[in-house]
Amino acid sequence: MSILEIVAVVVSFLGIWFTARRWMLCWPVNLLACALYFKVFLDVRLYSDMVLQALFGAAILYGWAAWTRGKADSGDIVVKPLSPLGAAAGLGAGAVGAAAIGWLASRYTDAALPWMDAGLSSFSLVAQYWTARRQSASWLLWIAVDVLYVGMFAFKDLWLTAGLYAAMVALAVLGYRRWRAAAARQGRAAA
Repeated sequence: MSILEIVAVVVSFLGIWFTARRWMLCWPVNLLACALYFKVFLDVRLYSDMVLQALFGAAILYGWAAWTRGKADSGDIVVKPLSPLGAAAGLGAGAVGAAAIGWLASRYTDAALPWMDAGLSSFSLVAQYWTARRQSASWLLWIAVDVLYVGMFAFKDLWLTAGLYAAMVALAVLGYRRWRAAAARQGRAAA
């Protein structure tokens, strides 16, 4: 456990908390968390997760812009449903990405857990995209991914990060409930 990991955990927790509450401040905080974890993952040779942080940075900028345009007249962030076709396409893209990244990482790097790291990274990108699109189903994918991340980080002796991801499972449950409730309120207001 390093000072860098401790700071990354605190900043990441705040970013996810702000996201669950649909606060715009989540975007700059999450961007800082990405930069911090980029370095943490570089240090422990989780290269797919390191690259994931750079890709998250780009997705965060996209999400920040999308949320800015996705506000109701009240200023609340509008939650949108995920269609079955959108879910299938996202999960399919996640599987293809996992296979491609896993193959590259296992063949061309000394990555510690190339296949697991690649799979979790790929599906995290799908979840991040769904979050940026304001789709409550993103939280369900985050729950699944974060549960598996807990095990991977524990295996790599990143105990504080494993603890963060365990807390992120709870935050994802909270986020899902809050976003579903917001979607229901928005539906009633539109009717």
